[in-house]
Amino acid sequence: MPLQVLEPRRLYRQIADQISVLISEGEYTAGSRLPAERDLAKQLGVSRPSVREALIALEVEGLLDVRVGSGIYVTHPGKRRRRDALQGDSGPFEVIHARWLIEAECAALAAKNANPAQLAAVREAHAGMVKESKRDHNPLAADRLFHVSIADASGNSALVLVVQTLWDQRMGPLYRSLERKLEYPKMASETVREHQAIVSAIVRRDPRAARSAMRRHMNQTHNRYIKEWAAGS
Repeated sequence: MPLQVLEPRRLYRQIADQISVLISEGEYTAGSRLPAERDLAKQLGVSRPSVREALIALEVEGLLDVRVGSGIYVTHPGKRRRRDALQGDSGPFEVIHARWLIEAECAALAAKNANPAQLAAVREAHAGMVKESKRDHNPLAADRLFHVSIADASGNSALVLVVQTLWDQRMGPLYRSLERKLEYPKMASETVREHQAIVSAIVRRDPRAARSAMRRHMNQTHNRYIKEWAAGS
């Protein structure tokens, strides 16, 4: 039998598979509550964000039910689904870190290279985000347009494709499932303020400030998704 090519597995997938095995072997039975997130992280020797990604993946697949303010519970077998839809998903915190690296440089380049039409497009996209934020605490289409317009203003079409790809991941089931657990009414207004700092730096042609403002925005995004979500977590 010929050797098969080994596919590298994302850390969250390795963690999810370990927990899945424990469930299948009866270590955690249907209806039982899993240990707290921090305890799982300590036992596995990994970060809490990685455990959080794994738990959300298992919820998407139907093995777990993450109840904000209560805990993490094993579902009954009849609710479980195939995991095919997640095979191409990067972990949400991987996506955020990649955006921190790439979109910060897009913002710096936009401050340096944007022509008047591109600056106008960035302003218009931000105005659209402001308008939509009054109706929706997480206006994703307007948010995506804002970030893609900055990538376009960088003057590098390859960066536009990279940012679009990252947003495809950001809109995937794993990221969105985590996000839905932690959305709150003031999230859009916070995002708008963070975006305004980015726009201001780009418009005044300050690459260093634009880079820093985008990094702060990504750091705040990360912080929003590591908030406590369950009792004893």
